Amino acid sequence: MCTCALLSSFAKADYDPAPFLDWLDATVSDADIPGGAVAIVSRDRVLHMQTFGKRTVDKSPVVTSNSLFRIASMSKTFAGAAATLVVDNQQQSWDAKMSDILPSLHLGNGRSYRDITFRQVASHSTGLMPHSYSNLLDDGVEYSNIKPRFSEIPAVCKPGQCYGYQNVVFSLIADVVEESTGEGYGEYLEEKLFRPLGMTTASTGLEPYISSSDATSPHRRVRGKWRPTSTNPAYYSTAPAAGINASIFDMALWVRANLGGFPEVLSEEFLHELHTPVIETPRGNYFNRWKGLQKAYYGIGWRVFDIDGVRVVHHGGGVRGYRSEMAFIPSADVGMVVLFNGETNVANEAVPNFMNGLR
Repeated sequence: MCTCALLSSFAKADYDPAPFLDWLDATVSDADIPGGAVAIVSRDRVLHMQTFGKRTVDKSPVVTSNSLFRIASMSKTFAGAAATLVVDNQQQSWDAKMSDILPSLHLGNGRSYRDITFRQVASHSTGLMPHSYSNLLDDGVEYSNIKPRFSEIPAVCKPGQCYGYQNVVFSLIADVVEESTGEGYGEYLEEKLFRPLGMTTASTGLEPYISSSDATSPHRRVRGKWRPTSTNPAYYSTAPAAGINASIFDMALWVRANLGGFPEVLSEEFLHELHTPVIETPRGNYFNRWKGLQKAYYGIGWRVFDIDGVRVVHHGGGVRGYRSEMAFIPSADVGMVVLFNGETNVANEAVPNFMNGLR
């Protein structure tokens, strides 16, 4: 792995980054991943930033700290922050019913659909069938063409009683933000989060991605070789779920912000709202196989884990041609984010190997 940017020496007495970076170096080399980037941060600074590989596997430009990646479902963490902002600004209430916020919305076919709240949408606890209509996104159907079918989504439990991960339903956060503020969702993120945090490359939507001269290309393995693949625009139409582009430089700022590094933008009380568990999540995902996992929850746009007695806040992302992971440990004041421009299962083991550095 070539080190393209090393911003400072390691400084945390209670965290040793060497085991994680040694694992990443060896694993990325073995998997021959086209390109990527990693950052380790505290709330006060970037401890280590590193990039490797190429933006496109068969071309010469290398990945830099400003190269643009699709962060996929890590976009949900920004949506959680946007939702919390409209609540904290008293433009909306967590307990407001979606049927009151958006009167024309009929969400789900169960009798209790009118009781689904804003908090439940933001925490995947609506009681609706998990991954509702993600298959249509995979087929290229955009959000606006799926919304008329929301009344057909089966209810599997009462609202607030069970966890069911969503992409399309979760994206109602943008509708609520726009209804509550009168601003477009992307503009709201730019005004309230990207610009105040100094995230100069972060953007929402397909157009900024395809027009960027520093965008990375998505890759898949085809017959044992990494090859560039196409972009599915439909996932961009679900902006809260999967619509953000960002560089490793900007994502390092985002993890720092969630560790409390920018209290003038995200206060301690605000972060507590985001990171407090709302609903326990069941077994079945890759992270449920992590060693030492005791409890798994979803908060507001973030996953929350108890691993060997340590609270870890996390989200991963995966969309055609990209994988990403980020996690931070508040008690150790340390966080990590890794971005790959290839669909690789290496990402699944990033967090447990990051945890190996705790002392």
